[in-house]
Amino acid sequence: MTDTRLHATVADVTRRIADRSAASRADYLTRIREAAAQGPTRGGLACSNLAHGFAAAEPGAKDLLRGTLKPNIAIVSAYNDMLSAHKPFETFPRQLKQAVIEAGGIAQFAGGVPAMCDGITQGRAGMELSLFSREVIAMATAIALSHDMFDGALLLGVCDKIVPGLVIGALSFGHLPAILVPAGPMTSGLPNAEKSRVRQAFAEGKVGRDELLDAEAASYHSEGTCTFYGTANSNQLVVEVMGLHLPGASFVNPNTPLRDALTEAAGRQVTGLTALGDDYTPIGEVLDERAFVNGIVALLASGGSANHTLHLVAMAAAAGIDLRWEDFSALSAVTPSLATIYPNGSADINHFHAAGGMAFLVGELLDAGLLHADARTVAGGSLAERYREEPALDDGALTWRPGPADSLDKSVLRGVADPFAPDGGLRMLTGNLGNAVIKVSAIKPEHRVVRAPARVFADQAEFLAAFQNGELNTDVVAVVRHQGPQANGMPELHKLIPALGVLQDAGHAVALITDGRMSGASGKIPAAIHLTPEAATDGPIARIEDGDVIELNADDGALRVLVDDAELAARPAAAPSASARTTGTGRELFAPLRAAVGAADRGATVFRGYGLGVGTDPGGGSDAGIAGAGMGTASSGLTSAGGTA
Repeated sequence: MTDTRLHATVADVTRRIADRSAASRADYLTRIREAAAQGPTRGGLACSNLAHGFAAAEPGAKDLLRGTLKPNIAIVSAYNDMLSAHKPFETFPRQLKQAVIEAGGIAQFAGGVPAMCDGITQGRAGMELSLFSREVIAMATAIALSHDMFDGALLLGVCDKIVPGLVIGALSFGHLPAILVPAGPMTSGLPNAEKSRVRQAFAEGKVGRDELLDAEAASYHSEGTCTFYGTANSNQLVVEVMGLHLPGASFVNPNTPLRDALTEAAGRQVTGLTALGDDYTPIGEVLDERAFVNGIVALLASGGSANHTLHLVAMAAAAGIDLRWEDFSALSAVTPSLATIYPNGSADINHFHAAGGMAFLVGELLDAGLLHADARTVAGGSLAERYREEPALDDGALTWRPGPADSLDKSVLRGVADPFAPDGGLRMLTGNLGNAVIKVSAIKPEHRVVRAPARVFADQAEFLAAFQNGELNTDVVAVVRHQGPQANGMPELHKLIPALGVLQDAGHAVALITDGRMSGASGKIPAAIHLTPEAATDGPIARIEDGDVIELNADDGALRVLVDDAELAARPAAAPSASARTTGTGRELFAPLRAAVGAADRGATVFRGYGLGVGTDPGGGSDAGIAGAGMGTASSGLTSAGGTA
């Protein structure tokens, strides 16, 4: 299962994941292989069912869909024309349909999934729907594929929760091959360092709203993904290394000849991966333990978004794999930091791509034995065989060529022999407050250890009011609680960073502790995020009081409040703020998901089944699923409502 040159820690982590997942993974593979053995499912539909399935098809396609001689590919898209990252998908279905036809298949637009933008909803009520949109997208993907008409899928999505949701949904049809089709980043706009300067100046009251809006509009200015290295671009990098993109597809700008060629190539490629083709490659077989370890290593080496400590765990569970934060921590200790992309540096994702990008990064990690070279991919070869290559046009035809042997800009991208740091950009924290994640790649070494009095806040608004009132001009650990998945859907708290940056720049020791999320662009402030157990499930964070001294030590992985354990346990748990709301802006519709969701370190997902039963639960959680009443504590593992997906 592993390459003989594999780094010993990578091999050990992979083996531990495989061992603890043996029963659930075997159950999952049995189910998808049984589904595959049934053959093209539309061949078994009753005449009325099948007629409904091709009623709207073009005349030629109707004739083909009557039988099972040609593969039918589902297109599932997150297109909308408000969000820059998803606007390019408007034209993709027609391109993909034509490419599939040329490859000997047919394609139907099977369904759309929602796509929301955390950039728009930052600090707003809509952000409380954001994490759960992943579950909605997964369910919408399953609905799109549920008609038993398809032999493969093309999944069109880019940002934050969209890609994980598409993958989770597709894994419930894991016997089908699937390729993720990206749209690419927008071209570079206002330099990130200048954008950050203007944001902090606005927080200090030195510039007005018009100047701030001018800077933001110059940064986010056209079609394509935002160019900083947040969750959206982390999605692209991670799933490419997991083998779900064509090689080098992640960061080619939209509306270019090469982007069009890669889109069309995805349509041709998936047609040949179906059970009716010559290289059957179901997504459930591609996404094994090796693929998830490869994704984690790539995330760590590039300084990617901490949100993937949630998403990768949830995606793995959908494939019957029990992935845990300790796996991230062990891999982080041996994975060097090879990229500095904003907020970890001043460069954007286009600079990373120009410096050698994915082909160079993958090649370096392979040569160091940090990736499973033999991992299966959608490209028709292993990771080592195909993903050292980069796409190019040769007289208008798409081809792949060897990637650069050396970085073209060592201020942005380096090799394993000369890394920016010897370990990865994410670390795990533990102590008497529970378990948390911290992203250290953007934090200067002198700010990685903070010991200061706590100031407790019920939400972002309370913190920002205290900042504006001048109450925080001192060493402080800001504790923002009741922001976890069960409390209010675990919103991102990125709006706090400019104000905290002002305090840190003034010479104060500053840190943030929260059971909420933080954006992939969390920046230079030490932030212990995703803290579990959360306040809503009686976690110790609910017992912190103003003035308690808290120590956050990112160097030794410690997070603790310096209060006697007995005293801390005897304190009453703080209730949510009286101003907290669970209605309006659609929040009432998500109450069942808040009630059913599991802990952050188990993916913050309502899909806690997939064969991962109570036996894998390190916290002794309940055996309830999405519809259950006994949801367990925040330390619950991935429990099952019935043992199947």
